[in-house]
Amino acid sequence: MKTNITELVQGVGGLVTLPDVFIRINQLVENPNSTISEIAKTIGQDPSFTVRLLRVANSSFYGLSSSIDTVSKAVSVIGTSQIRSLALATSVASSFDGLPNTLVSMEHFWRHSLYCALVARILAKQVRRCDPDAVFTAALLHDIGELVIFNRLPQQAKDALLLVLDSADELPIYQAERQIMGFDHAQVGGELSRQWKLPPMLEECIEFHHDIQSAQRFPREVTLVHIANILALMAEIHTLDPDDVSPIDPQAWEAVGLKSDEVSEVIEATVAEAQEEIADAEKLFLGK
Repeated sequence: MKTNITELVQGVGGLVTLPDVFIRINQLVENPNSTISEIAKTIGQDPSFTVRLLRVANSSFYGLSSSIDTVSKAVSVIGTSQIRSLALATSVASSFDGLPNTLVSMEHFWRHSLYCALVARILAKQVRRCDPDAVFTAALLHDIGELVIFNRLPQQAKDALLLVLDSADELPIYQAERQIMGFDHAQVGGELSRQWKLPPMLEECIEFHHDIQSAQRFPREVTLVHIANILALMAEIHTLDPDDVSPIDPQAWEAVGLKSDEVSEVIEATVAEAQEEIADAEKLFLGK
């Protein structure tokens, strides 16, 4: 019997929940009548998140000119929507701590996710039409559906991985998942983001990062995450040769506003910058 995506995600709900502080911040940000002081007060009720927030706010990640010594100042300087993204980005890895799997290294999984997030943020700053912090969070979460599949359907996940390894033409994992299960990790991640009531932009980036033509509301952000996913692989294996990794959708670069003659230079600069930032980012977001 084919597994239903909704049932699959609901089945993992008891193990994976978003932190209360994010849920409360999300509700306040969505409410046009809420104030900065209310958001700051909510953050202040969670000492561990307060420490993480101030650490990130004072890091080179933001590069602010003055020291951020209070939550209220952090919220007012960084902005409410960015605070929401930061709340999610700094807590999501720990949310999956209780989700065991025997198929992949969690260290490798989150390192790739963080590389993808860094690349997406760098690219978003270059194209200047997207919120870099929101795109960072979307890219950090792009593969969360994989963790659900690894936990809930370990045998099918293993079969999909073997199908990739046995394929002569290096079949992409999402296509192998569709052959084995009838759906892929991006679709599972999209359903999880809906159940979590994440912002629509995050939901669409997660669900369509392998299928950018299906993005309706946030095509530019989705495309940035799609590109970042491939460049993250290049950064991880230390290559600048596009033939060493999965292909980027031919329409992707134009969709984000970059000309074909700029692409190789952008790839080289972006990969290099992400490699420089990864160690500090792992300390900030993964607690390493």
